[in-house]
Amino acid sequence: MKIYTKTGDAGETGLFGGGRIAKDDALVDAYGEVDELNATLGLARTFPLPADLDHFLQRLQDQLFTVGAVLATPPHTKAAAHIPELKPEWVEEMERHIDRYEEELPKMTHFILPGGAPAAAALHLSRTVCRRAERRVVTLLREDKAPPAVAMYLNRLSDLLFVVARLVNFRAGLPDVKWIPEKPSK
Repeated sequence: MKIYTKTGDAGETGLFGGGRIAKDDALVDAYGEVDELNATLGLARTFPLPADLDHFLQRLQDQLFTVGAVLATPPHTKAAAHIPELKPEWVEEMERHIDRYEEELPKMTHFILPGGAPAAAALHLSRTVCRRAERRVVTLLREDKAPPAVAMYLNRLSDLLFVVARLVNFRAGLPDVKWIPEKPSK
């Protein structure tokens, strides 16, 4: 099978399960953001990470592939029956990890800047891409074109990525990078 089909040369793409839409449609934008988020997690995983975090991030990448598939598949099509469902326990698992990781971390008493270890900086990037994906999905929610579970998943994932970025720095012996605002000039 060839990677190029030439069917998108006029600015349209096919949805899984049938139908074609413009490549700049809000739906394509949303699942494209989820794809970018997945790629940023792959980038973060190229840096040294504790094995438990690397394994968990791979699990999240698998889940994000499902999130993208759910967005790219029109409901009520034959193909939709073959797409895994988003599981509520994924959000619950993220919440458990957030709680457990926060117990390991020092209390946050200030705003922090993205940075520190390369993996932590990459995870902060993932967090911002996750927030952008969530914003795109919220647009679809208002039009009833995406399941609410997708927005909930992305919302919790961005929280998790923030905590994991801090945890990577902490385990590497690096402090959070404090935001030190400049004093207003008079």
